[in-house]
Amino acid sequence: MSYVGHLVKSFTLWEFVKAHALTLKYFFKPKATINYPFEKNPLSPRFRGEHALRRYPNGEERCIACKLCEAVCPAQAITIEAEPRDDGSRRTTRYDIDMTKCIYCGFCQEACPVDAIVEGPNFEYATETREELLYDKAKLLANGDKWERAIAANLAADAPYR
Repeated sequence: MSYVGHLVKSFTLWEFVKAHALTLKYFFKPKATINYPFEKNPLSPRFRGEHALRRYPNGEERCIACKLCEAVCPAQAITIEAEPRDDGSRRTTRYDIDMTKCIYCGFCQEACPVDAIVEGPNFEYATETREELLYDKAKLLANGDKWERAIAANLAADAPYR
């Protein structure tokens, strides 16, 4: 660039004008951010959030105590104890997940033959103490009852790809 051209750009504050033009360009465009607590982005049907134990429509829990989820968990976050029932089937007496160990890999959900343990759509479960992140069977079943509609819809949407 010539010396004269450099002087002209310096005296006209060319960089300043370009910067303001860029600012005005983006000022009138639609905003890319959302107002999070009040607006939420859509979640993928494959989103892996808070764990839940599901029930059959008749109210019976789905888990058959096969312990595949416990065996496949790479973080060893799942603990299951089971006993046989009067009708000969097995059901869990204890189903615990340590959410502080969980890495949300989804292996437990993939391993379950009856879709009993799933990772639901809830991602807002911050706690104040570590003990609140130790989920027992009652908490997992309550999550399943609370999120059953969304979980069933997500599993149905993902079914062609499984």
